[in-house]
Amino acid sequence: MALYRCGALIGRFQPFHLGHLYAVKYALKKVKRLLVVVGSAQFSYTWRNPFTAGERIEMIWRSLKREGLLNDSLLLIPVDDTYERNYIWVRHVENYVPPFKVVFSNDPLTIQLFKEANYEVLEVPLFNRGEVSGTRIRGLMAKGGEWQKYVPSGTLEVLKEINGEHRIKTIFKYV
Repeated sequence: MALYRCGALIGRFQPFHLGHLYAVKYALKKVKRLLVVVGSAQFSYTWRNPFTAGERIEMIWRSLKREGLLNDSLLLIPVDDTYERNYIWVRHVENYVPPFKVVFSNDPLTIQLFKEANYEVLEVPLFNRGEVSGTRIRGLMAKGGEWQKYVPSGTLEVLKEINGEHRIKTIFKYV
């Protein structure tokens, strides 16, 4: 039974991987409605944020659809960051999304900011963190390594359609 009416899972999802899928499943056990907040929505084509907000939403949507997790209890919402004004970032997020009571995150800054704004914050147990992280997956993509096993099939499909591995390799040349 859900403990909270509505919660927000906040991440960049660059790309959406198996750890993120695990986090969604974890959060859905705790809330009746989950807002998947796609952060850093204004950034793309950089090493840290290679994919557009639309591409990331498509990765998430297809992956969750294949898992049978898409229904009325889930919303995908892109939100820009205001890096130079972290102290107002929580209010910025609140302006983009429906009301929520709990935040799911493992990012230290996100945790601090939402706790200071009096939100309950739940850290998601990490899923195979040594191997499954966006940074590691992007690194494997850049070097032609085996990365496909770390992403859900919906993400893999989108990355193939947009030639994501080539994009990462091109961006990596300039890092």
